[in-house]
Amino acid sequence: MATFWKATNQKPAIQETNNTISGKILSSWSRQQKLAMIAGFAILGLFLAVSACSKQSSKTALVGISSSASTAAAPAVVTTPVITATATVPPALTKKAAKKRPANVTYTDANSGISFLYPRKFALTSGDKAQSQPGAVGDLPMNFVQPGGVTVATVALPADSYPGTDFGAAFFTVNLNRNISEQQCDHFAVVDTSNADGEPVDAEKIKIGATDMQMTSNFSASGVQQAETQYYHNYKNGACYEYVLGLGTEGFATEDGIEHVNRDEVFAKLEKILATATVETNPFEREHVAEPTGAGIAAGKE
Repeated sequence: MATFWKATNQKPAIQETNNTISGKILSSWSRQQKLAMIAGFAILGLFLAVSACSKQSSKTALVGISSSASTAAAPAVVTTPVITATATVPPALTKKAAKKRPANVTYTDANSGISFLYPRKFALTSGDKAQSQPGAVGDLPMNFVQPGGVTVATVALPADSYPGTDFGAAFFTVNLNRNISEQQCDHFAVVDTSNADGEPVDAEKIKIGATDMQMTSNFSASGVQQAETQYYHNYKNGACYEYVLGLGTEGFATEDGIEHVNRDEVFAKLEKILATATVETNPFEREHVAEPTGAGIAAGKE
């Protein structure tokens, strides 16, 4: 026969809630288990942070690669140079600054050895073209005592040099005569007749620059023209050089308000040309004057 025990004093069982169970479970974990759980959470958080940084870096890298790719893929823009009008002008067409020409010109004649300076605005003729004198002066003869003279060159002032005056023409001429001696070169076929008695006046010896010359003058006139001339002679290279300074006037200065030209002023211009005249020793004469040194020594020994 079975025996039944009645538990009248037994307390009812305590109802355990979820929280009570969780707390009981946690309280029942060991210290090692708690540390392991904390470490796991820490590792998980670190992994999540690293993943986030990796994704951000990947996006940045992708953006950089995309930008580089788009830049490389873009076609290069070719800039066409703009050519201005001045670049097509040839250098030869560029206007150069005009050089100022000298006021005087040098004339040189190799045959006679004569050279002189004259103003550029004056007119020069030489050779056969210089034989007859210009304008109102007429055809003035050479003033050598013997024939055989030739005209080398003539320089004439412009016809409009003295407007409103009776000026007709003025010139500077060089003549040459190789058919007379040095003594004959000191004389003139026509001499100055301006003295009161109308008697010829002897030639005057003067110095022009470094050159000694003989000088005379002459004056002739008609109803409508007047001519005043000065002659200078110099002997060199076995020839007589004649320099002629001439002035011609026209009409009467009292008509229509026309004035007399200043003769001194005109002759002053011509005398400036004369002052520059030089004669070089010709080659034939230099060969005879300058004897070789060796020949002289040999002659002395003999």
